[in-house]
Amino acid sequence: MFSSRVTAACVMVMMMMMMMMMMTAEAAAMPKAAGQSKHSARTHRKSSDGAAVETVPLQLDPNALVPSRHARPLQNASVSPWTYNVSHDAALFPPVLSEARCLLRGCLDSEGREDLSLESRPIMHQVLLLRRVKGAGSGAGLSYHYRLESRLLAVGCTCVRPVVRRQD
Repeated sequence: MFSSRVTAACVMVMMMMMMMMMMTAEAAAMPKAAGQSKHSARTHRKSSDGAAVETVPLQLDPNALVPSRHARPLQNASVSPWTYNVSHDAALFPPVLSEARCLLRGCLDSEGREDLSLESRPIMHQVLLLRRVKGAGSGAGLSYHYRLESRLLAVGCTCVRPVVRRQD
């Protein structure tokens, strides 16, 4: 169940990235129209630390998601088993993140005993997230925008030989 959520979240983030890249490429290829309104699809400004900030519209189509196939969960079949810690953050998209945590220091041998001559290590993967940020809205209501963030998450565990450093 968690793997299908993780897969769906990864697919959604990848689709958002592709849509943002396509929108950026299309906007760069379009000639500037005479008399373009000040409320164009893109806005440029400087943040408080002086970095350039570009705002682009983003539309998500939930019908574009690829349905996940039922796959055998790997976390319990691995020689380096893991569990998932699930976190919820309503200000993030996706709002639910699952991060792997290795259950053993060593790895399982063919009899199912822990072998400490090998090490269980997390497999790290960089993911892109959208963070909802309150804007300086004017008028009747509050305005929000989404800021793209990068985060390094453990997605599983693997078995590796330990690093041995010789002291001379």
